[in-house]
Amino acid sequence: MTGVDLWTIVRFVHILGAALWVGGQLALSLVILPLARRMLSAEAREGFVGAAGRRFGLLTVALFVPVQVATGVALAWRAGVTWESLAAPGYGRVLAAKLVLFAAVMLLAAAHGWAHGRGRRDLARALAVAALVGSLGVVLLATALSGA
Repeated sequence: MTGVDLWTIVRFVHILGAALWVGGQLALSLVILPLARRMLSAEAREGFVGAAGRRFGLLTVALFVPVQVATGVALAWRAGVTWESLAAPGYGRVLAAKLVLFAAVMLLAAAHGWAHGRGRRDLARALAVAALVGSLGVVLLATALSGA
């Protein structure tokens, strides 16, 4: 196999994990939950939305976050990224912004789960939208890394 080494596979897994995570958020937010709101009774909808959220949250905690963190740390180590280099203009600052936004998205997602569990639907919905927009920002910053 020419051109495919360990680091190509690590980068592929990192990008695939991000695509599945952000794609899952988009599918839930734009397709599945609006259909559930329109087609299910209030009682069935509440149960479905809660179950879908718990399952996606479990996948996020058990799969997406560990894969993203592990492959991201490995890729940063491979690229020679240090804490000091995160303050450097260009690649370092873009990567630092991506990491800060990723942490913020994780906090927003956790707060969404908390708000939904407390029955605060409007707050939960606002936090979910903020987490989704933040996730798209993480993808945008990741894209900018290749040119930085």
